[in-house]
Amino acid sequence: MVLLVYEILVKLLHRFHWIVPGYIMGGENRSKEKARLRKGVSILVATPGRLLDHLKNTSSFLHTNLRWIIFDEADRILELGFGKDIEQILNILGTKQDKSVSKENATSNIPEVLKQNLLLSATLNEKVNHLAKISLENPVMIGLDEKKMQHVNHDHSVSVGSDVFDRLGESAKGMSASTEEYNLPSQLVQRYIKVPCGSRLVVLLSILKHLFERETSQKIVVFFSTCDAVDFHYSLVSKFEWPPILQSEAEVRKMFLGCKTLRLHGNMNHEDRKTTFQTFKTEKSALLLSTDVSARGLDFPKVRCIIQYDSPGEATEFVHRVGRTARLGEKGESLIFLQPVEIDYLKDLEKHGVMLTEYPLLKLLDSFPLHRLKLPIKKLLSVEMHPWVLSLQKALESLISTESTLKNLAKNAFRSWVRAYTAHRGELKQIFMVKKLHLGHVAKSFALKEQPSVVNKSFQKQIKKRRRDEKHKVHFKKIRVAKS
Repeated sequence: MVLLVYEILVKLLHRFHWIVPGYIMGGENRSKEKARLRKGVSILVATPGRLLDHLKNTSSFLHTNLRWIIFDEADRILELGFGKDIEQILNILGTKQDKSVSKENATSNIPEVLKQNLLLSATLNEKVNHLAKISLENPVMIGLDEKKMQHVNHDHSVSVGSDVFDRLGESAKGMSASTEEYNLPSQLVQRYIKVPCGSRLVVLLSILKHLFERETSQKIVVFFSTCDAVDFHYSLVSKFEWPPILQSEAEVRKMFLGCKTLRLHGNMNHEDRKTTFQTFKTEKSALLLSTDVSARGLDFPKVRCIIQYDSPGEATEFVHRVGRTARLGEKGESLIFLQPVEIDYLKDLEKHGVMLTEYPLLKLLDSFPLHRLKLPIKKLLSVEMHPWVLSLQKALESLISTESTLKNLAKNAFRSWVRAYTAHRGELKQIFMVKKLHLGHVAKSFALKEQPSVVNKSFQKQIKKRRRDEKHKVHFKKIRVAKS
């Protein structure tokens, strides 16, 4: 996000050489940043943590001429736990609203520098409202359309003054309601795919193969719920070859997916994330496997399709994910995977004005060559029993069982996926319930023949040790009571 904004600034300001942009962020060389700040910048793009660090520890970082401070994606910044950092930044920069300070300045004849604070947020909630109260004075609310403001302001005029905080609070409640409409591009084709849990991996690979063979030059982003899931699927795609058994000497084994594959998640180091971002941005054809770190703030041009392999953790993330495609009038496709027990999610999306059509899965599966496997005469009743699904699942399980590194990645991905599934927020908790799942089928979706334990051995040891310690404490207390 920081790099993207900085790069756009450089392009916009290349003719205005007296306006100097700069950036500071975690993972960068702090000494180089310090030198950059010493020379002076006109516009500084920063992450909250690194900005606070320099404000506290870099004496050459002078900000007396500060005129504007903008908090972009304010809701996301607060969700990530930077609330206290923001308050400290506001205090140091002197932009936190404090009436006593204003009175002191007025009596001491200190000339006040006029400063403008901007708060940009995709969603309104209590935390954003709190940040608005401490950082804004006589604010103007911009960007809410008339429909969303009807219950707040009957004359539809722009709200100015102290009462806007009350309106912000009311609007936040209204915006987070289950009836809030999602504004999505009309050129975005949205579909869902109903697939049994155990066949999810096979179907994902089949769809990706079909999409890249249909149109070789395109970009696709697949969203996963955890970093471990991204790592596993990235390694699997990088190693999985097809066909598993050569039918003739002339036949050659190739990579199942012949596209360039990249990964992106929050546990990667800064340089790797930066390289992935730049590569995917410039490539004409590529597959990006990512967590929700790519759902906001990153502008990848020419993304043709978004696949939500794992459901979003909270309702608004659906919009942010599909927002990576169909940008600036371009065409785009969106596909979300749903298990039969999750199909009620469609009703939830309908409440928000999102209508999805079903993807023709069996038609897709029938289009693949079956390598001497014969289709049954009767019509197929289930995806799980389709010959293509069976043969591909068998090949995947064979690869995982022979590759110890892949197997460990699969186990870690399985555990983290189950934990993430239990962490759905709000109304989604009632739809995505782990007790509805068959964990053996979940393991199969990671090409594991057997279901691993939900927690790893080290965690199990910690639990056992904690229980032993508790028993010892209880035992010693009983002895002390007996002696007394």
